[in-house]
Amino acid sequence: MSAKANELGEIPVLMYHRIMKKAELSLDRSTKELRDELTRLAEEGYVPITAAELVSGRIDVPLGKHPVVLTFDDSTPGHFGLDERGNPKPDTAVAILLEVAAKFPGFRPVATFYLNEDLFQMGDQAGAGLKWLQQHGFELGNHTVSHPDLSQLSKKEVQKEIGGMESTILSLTGTHTTTFAYPFGAVPEKRSWAQKQDGEYDFKGVLLAGWKPSDSPFDKDFDRFAILRVRSEGKIKENDCREYCSTAWLDRLDKDPDTRYTSDGDPNTISFPASDERSLAKEYRIYGRSY
Repeated sequence: MSAKANELGEIPVLMYHRIMKKAELSLDRSTKELRDELTRLAEEGYVPITAAELVSGRIDVPLGKHPVVLTFDDSTPGHFGLDERGNPKPDTAVAILLEVAAKFPGFRPVATFYLNEDLFQMGDQAGAGLKWLQQHGFELGNHTVSHPDLSQLSKKEVQKEIGGMESTILSLTGTHTTTFAYPFGAVPEKRSWAQKQDGEYDFKGVLLAGWKPSDSPFDKDFDRFAILRVRSEGKIKENDCREYCSTAWLDRLDKDPDTRYTSDGDPNTISFPASDERSLAKEYRIYGRSY
């Protein structure tokens, strides 16, 4: 066992919005910024996993490596598209991820895409696009039909927004989604409205907008229906991204590596320092290995 393994450490769940050649809004990331951030993750020993893998605890990354979840909201054209040969369009998020993975063997080219009604602006090719993503290990997630503020909607309206998107995804792929992300990070009056509706959807995990890395799924404080995320952005003077966005958090985790999730290389055990034993959730104690 590696003395540095800590599977009760924090896992960054990065949140991306539009990917563009040149960023226009604060939530945008340029293609260069995305490429640079993914390269940094690869160089620092991170291995992408999906949100579904996070919530299930199916974290299978090599010894000494760190899981990271890459999430892309709103299914915009900069995330994904297929060219006339059926390959990802150049400079989309998927193409950039595949490019970085080719340079860094072991850096899994997977991500989770939270979908709205206009599916990457692919029109009648949307079904083929979603199936391509699934076949290549990417996760499809629900992000509502029209991206409303769910905190302002009734139970019926919340369920219509989520159920409508789920129905579209199901009709195009034949499969249900596993995870859901709140538009704007806005939680409805009752969380249960967004978690499950009989016959429509039944999520295993729900993501917030958030401001810090997620707890380990094996930590007693982990709430799979309120998973925190970190906005992808550089440290700039004008707002809280000096402290709370991806560049700042990756710097912090690099400076204090004992706080981040580091794999023991065995997906069937959960290794951690003995000092953290109280943090292990009861249902995972049978798999715990302290040192």
